[in-house]
Amino acid sequence: MSANVTSTSPSDWKYVSEGGSSIVFSYVGAPSPDFDGTALRLRKVAHYPISPETIVSEDIEEQEDPTILFQCQVIQRLIPSEYLPRLESVDVEGPWLEELARLAEEHRPLERRAKDKIDVRRRKAVLANDLVGGSGWAVEIKPKWGFLPNPTHLSPSTKVTKSQTCRFCMHSHLKTTEGEDASLGYCPLDLYSGEEKRVRKALDVLWDAWVGSSGGVNNFKIFVEGHMLRPTTFPSSLGPIAHQVFSANAAEPSLDTLRDQVISPLLPLLLETPVLRILSTHQRNLDALDIEGLSSLWSETHKPAGSLEAAPVPPLGKGLSQPTIEELENFVDVYLEKHASMDHNHPDTADLRYYCIAYLLSATFKDCSIILRLHPAVGNTPARSSITVIDLDVKSIDRLPTWEKLDQKVVKAYAGVSQPTRCYDRWAPARL
Repeated sequence: MSANVTSTSPSDWKYVSEGGSSIVFSYVGAPSPDFDGTALRLRKVAHYPISPETIVSEDIEEQEDPTILFQCQVIQRLIPSEYLPRLESVDVEGPWLEELARLAEEHRPLERRAKDKIDVRRRKAVLANDLVGGSGWAVEIKPKWGFLPNPTHLSPSTKVTKSQTCRFCMHSHLKTTEGEDASLGYCPLDLYSGEEKRVRKALDVLWDAWVGSSGGVNNFKIFVEGHMLRPTTFPSSLGPIAHQVFSANAAEPSLDTLRDQVISPLLPLLLETPVLRILSTHQRNLDALDIEGLSSLWSETHKPAGSLEAAPVPPLGKGLSQPTIEELENFVDVYLEKHASMDHNHPDTADLRYYCIAYLLSATFKDCSIILRLHPAVGNTPARSSITVIDLDVKSIDRLPTWEKLDQKVVKAYAGVSQPTRCYDRWAPARL
């Protein structure tokens, strides 16, 4: 039987952060064996639901959160469990959620408040170990795409661009032209490289973009004792992290000095962990065709048999059902046993659904985050650190046409750049 979080008060839970689909709170109430050191993850809903899928019926028992099933039955077969958070289902109630939502609203970013809110109709939530609360500090990094695509399936109009500039760098360019905050200059291929100089460069740029945007970019965040910092160009705004990495009587450091002191313990963690290589490997393998190759395979599969005339092809993924957990488990069986031996340069139309599901899982690994946690020395207990992969959510197959259109938009916007960035993919396989 799952724990009932409503045995606590909504005021026992402190707002931490949120993403596109969920919002996270840290337990700060009275000592409790059930909730000490935990974080609560709640689903969000748009202010105006736009599809039947957003509606939760009050008349049926809510199923186990898909995030828990997905991690336990799929993700743990692809990422060692030591790098994953503990997840547990807990019961919640409408009035309790409404009060928590009221208390949290003033702490939420304005842009998030305008888009969505806690889904108070839910009756289940996810309890996880708190990776940012308590003593010490933590850094959240959203690494993003860690590879250049297989050029085999790229069109003549995109091959040169996509083969030399990574997707993230191109997308950052598009965001800046549209007035959005972006980690301009950060290349994920540097972070994934395993080379000290390049990894340090990636961290430097992430820090600078974080400070320069007053925390607006979401690729880098710092938490001190459960509080997410909101940086400014004034060093005093980063006092909490300065107190963690410098002695108590140290003078206020410059931003550059503080950046170097924060990055120093992060660097060995990222160089020694296998996590980044695992993520980039799965991203690359699961996205073996690129969205262009997947679209071509889709078109080939949907051509009317024996027809000489061009016929309209349904949008990519149109009519495909969302894969069940059981189907995802079966997919992983095939992926681990046969993917390496498949001819991805000449994909078989019979494998269309396999490649569509593979692309969904690749999107999960492209959009996850990692938490680097640094615990200070306490008494005879030495300082310690850890790295955990979070936000490994199931993606909707309905997003395939959206991803295809975004890819076209990103590449088109970058095609006119006079001096394109040349990204180096250290782990790219040799092509014949």
